[in-house]
Amino acid sequence: MIFVTDSCSDLTNEFVKAMDLKIVPLSVEIEGKSYFHYPDERELKIKDFYQMLRDKKIAKTSLVNVGTFLDFFEPYAKSGEEIIYIAFSSALSGTYQSSVVAVEELKEKYPDSNIHLVDTLAASMGQGLLIWYADQMRKKGSSILEIKDWLNSNKLNLCHLFTVDDLGTLKRGGRLSDTQAFLGTLLKVKPILHVSNEGKLVPLKKARGREFSLESMVELMKDKITSPEKQTIFISHGDCLEEAKKVGKLIQEKYKVKDIFYNTIGPVIGAHSGPGTIAVFFMGNQR
Repeated sequence: MIFVTDSCSDLTNEFVKAMDLKIVPLSVEIEGKSYFHYPDERELKIKDFYQMLRDKKIAKTSLVNVGTFLDFFEPYAKSGEEIIYIAFSSALSGTYQSSVVAVEELKEKYPDSNIHLVDTLAASMGQGLLIWYADQMRKKGSSILEIKDWLNSNKLNLCHLFTVDDLGTLKRGGRLSDTQAFLGTLLKVKPILHVSNEGKLVPLKKARGREFSLESMVELMKDKITSPEKQTIFISHGDCLEEAKKVGKLIQEKYKVKDIFYNTIGPVIGAHSGPGTIAVFFMGNQR
């Protein structure tokens, strides 16, 4: 059974190797030059990327096209190997839809192909956390259909909470108007957002000041998180590990979670969220 995901899952290279994950890379373009994002940072170092954003450079992203998926999946379709692609939210990118079209074409050519697709309706290490759970099931001997069913049945219990620090990145990426960015910066407003059941980014509340936004995010977990003492949670960040660890410490003190793993938000999502973003992912009663 082969697990495939895309680089928007933001998993560490160590996790990717340990799970023997196959990665379909998305790309980011900065000043006319395109870089594919891989977990080993072979084309663009994460630190360099965030420095470019801090230098006010604009990063543009693009989806994975059908042709790329055809080339990627065809050897597996031809061999009949079991494969499951655990994808970035279809509401945030056309990448998942490209994979659907590619697999439909391949099934005509290889009727016995065994390729399964899951739209996680998730982003960053939220997508990564679902993959981590799927890998736990695989280690216990679950079948590919059992894993697919579990992912589809539980993905709407995956909670995302995140806050952005740099409203300028949202403005430059077209996600925020000049006026909104100016007023937000002037008033030191830090929005707290989540990912909805439809896989879209939705504002939850506004907090005045960085510290309060981080504390508010931890407080918002209270009504959502289930059996925290049994949970492994993921925290991703926009090149601000020390602050992410402070959030992790607050979570550990308040909820006594089993384990916490951290990683940087990759260039594809980071192009829109910017430096200083902190995101927390955990299983809850609802999104």
